[in-house]
Amino acid sequence: MESWLFLAGILVIAVFAKNQSLLIGVAAVMVLKAIPPFYPWLETLGKSGINWGVTIISAAIMVPIATGQITFQDLLRVFKSPVGLVAVACGILVAVLSAKGVGLLASSPEVTVALVFGTILGVALLKGVAAGPVIASGMTYVILTVFNLLPTR
Repeated sequence: MESWLFLAGILVIAVFAKNQSLLIGVAAVMVLKAIPPFYPWLETLGKSGINWGVTIISAAIMVPIATGQITFQDLLRVFKSPVGLVAVACGILVAVLSAKGVGLLASSPEVTVALVFGTILGVALLKGVAAGPVIASGMTYVILTVFNLLPTR
């Protein structure tokens, strides 16, 4: 019953925050949880959902290349501007942090609770986007490593 109350609370937050992504996400999870034959899909979503999301995001960012909106010349121009160089560096940093974060989530699942709560707060109250849990886990990994607080198993 506790999980239903928790999910209902998130649903209410999503409605009041007018956050369609969070609303659809929590509603989908509630439907999968409510219908017994779909429960295995809930477990599959939990295990593979982040990878599916990354795949969809990756495909979406390739569309401007496929449609010709971004050309090879644009790519070359990126390396000639400070903004482009900073963006490339940040892209590399986020990719590395995300990889470390996925490892942290796998080795310390309890971190997931705090990351999910922080993401919900950021999405619902600060108009954020729920693309951050993996990046947040990577940032958490770096901070825990710097302060030698990384959980051991």
